[in-house]
Amino acid sequence: MAEHLEPAADQAARNPIRHIGESAEYRAARQALLIEEIELKRHIERVAEQRRALPPGAELGQAYSFVAEDGRSVTLEELFGPHQTLVVYSYMLGPQRKAPCPMCTSFMSGMEHVVPDLQQRVGIAFTARSPIERLIEWKEKRGWVHMPIYSDVSGDYTRHWVHPEDADVPAYNVFTRRDGRIRHFWGEEMTEADPDQDPRGAIERNPLWLVLDSTPEGRDPKWRPRLSY
Repeated sequence: MAEHLEPAADQAARNPIRHIGESAEYRAARQALLIEEIELKRHIERVAEQRRALPPGAELGQAYSFVAEDGRSVTLEELFGPHQTLVVYSYMLGPQRKAPCPMCTSFMSGMEHVVPDLQQRVGIAFTARSPIERLIEWKEKRGWVHMPIYSDVSGDYTRHWVHPEDADVPAYNVFTRRDGRIRHFWGEEMTEADPDQDPRGAIERNPLWLVLDSTPEGRDPKWRPRLSY
């Protein structure tokens, strides 16, 4: 894709936007930033293309089971619904926690209203290790309506696809179902934060941070959202 694109500087040079009262210094700095923003957009797409081109991942060796909100036992394959792709987010609400992780909760709150849109394209599920009754309790406290939550009671899925020692950590995994075979497609593997940064993955999905990244204050690595206001 990149070889067919004009230089970002040439595209930025056609930017017609000017703001009343802005200085020449501001405009020069803003144009330089625009070039970087164009390059960032292109780099994000290059990474997405590279991700889509991954070879087939590991085939799942067992049928993982979860407890649904109505108490039924459902398999991971059932979570696909009619789709060939399944997104599973494992959030931090293990039996040892008094309350869910604020960061996981913020992310899920941002996803709540787009779940119906996503379900037109992919299967999606949010899992945690606590009993389903506890997951439902916190779902109701947050006012989530669309969020499909499931309890990984046995911990088999968590130990295989989140943490081998069943640690209370988040995970984002994507699975595919092709020709009757379920495979792991992609999962977040960025486990370390850069100096003076809050832990984050390669893909930012939380609108909270996307908005804060556009402000002069930016993110505060020591700040966390609250569970209630």
